[in-house]
Amino acid sequence: MTTPMTSPRTTPTPRTPVALAHDYLTQRGGAERVVLTLLKAFPGAPLHTTLYDRRSTYPEFRDANVITHPINRISQFRRDHRLALPALARVSSGVAIDADVTIASSSGWAHGFTATGHKIVYCHNPARWLYQTNEYLGGSAWRHPLGPPLMAMRPSLRRWDARQAATVDVYLANSRVVQRRIAETYGRTAELLPPPHGMDPTAAQEPIEELADFDPGYALVVSRLMPYKNVDAVIDAVRRTGRPLVVIGHGPEAARLKTRLPTHVRLLSGLSDAQLRWAYAHAGVLVAASHEDFGLTPLEAAAFGVPTVALRSGGYLDTIVEGETGLFFEHPRAAEIAEAIAAADTHPWDRSRIVARADDFGERHFIERIRRIAHDVSLRA
Repeated sequence: MTTPMTSPRTTPTPRTPVALAHDYLTQRGGAERVVLTLLKAFPGAPLHTTLYDRRSTYPEFRDANVITHPINRISQFRRDHRLALPALARVSSGVAIDADVTIASSSGWAHGFTATGHKIVYCHNPARWLYQTNEYLGGSAWRHPLGPPLMAMRPSLRRWDARQAATVDVYLANSRVVQRRIAETYGRTAELLPPPHGMDPTAAQEPIEELADFDPGYALVVSRLMPYKNVDAVIDAVRRTGRPLVVIGHGPEAARLKTRLPTHVRLLSGLSDAQLRWAYAHAGVLVAASHEDFGLTPLEAAAFGVPTVALRSGGYLDTIVEGETGLFFEHPRAAEIAEAIAAADTHPWDRSRIVARADDFGERHFIERIRRIAHDVSLRA
């Protein structure tokens, strides 16, 4: 196991064929799972990031050569990366990577890391806080505590963002909607490369003690607890129905949501992968009401033969086959979500077809393509 570096480097690291990069390793989500797959594709590659908190992200990163910026010493930033936002542009520009090819997993910062060789950016979305600010904050920016300072910084951050985008050799998009946003935001053409779901239904499962009184077939939400994820609307959808609901995730909305949970709704966080697999395996339907750039959780659920009801928007359109692997609702409103859940309960699902859809987005396909793209880029002058 390699101990993550948190001190400034006085001499450059030896040039490596491939290096990896990510905005910050302080969360558990789809973007971080992509990075874990990149580590499988390029074993031993160093992984550069701004912030790294072992306790709040996936434990597999402990076996990686994680190289952090000195800002990682500030514990408040590791606990909430949003507090570091005023400094992250300067910090990101100061992350120096000496490699023939750098592959950056980015939602706004890692594409700005300084690379001596070619730079490939796997873009989960252009910075949401810069280009979809109201959605990111869950309403008008001017009514949110973070809104006014963010709006004041936005013009300079957008200029920085545009300059850094110009340093990228190849953009890869995780979905068609992100493809369009990259074109609109940066004027760049991006190749489509859907991320893998990385959920193995044959791996070990661990029962969740907090759900001992829940029968199989509950509705499930797996999501970061952010305003634009609309988890509150899902809770309201089952509030009067008595339908058991399990919400797995953490984020700034957690405290508010916990104060209004009915007894048939459980909110869980910090689960192991084995527990998450158990939660998926025992669910009756996944509910996905958020505005997503890529519909990852429906694929994770599909690996266990579990259908999804989802918002007809964004990345869910790439991963859900309507009527075969899931159903859509038009707006993230409680009444529409409740109606979709009820429809899913009586729909004649073909579980083998659902599983086959998940197989289409397996790790093997992703690893083969990203290796080929990196090789082709390395041959450029």
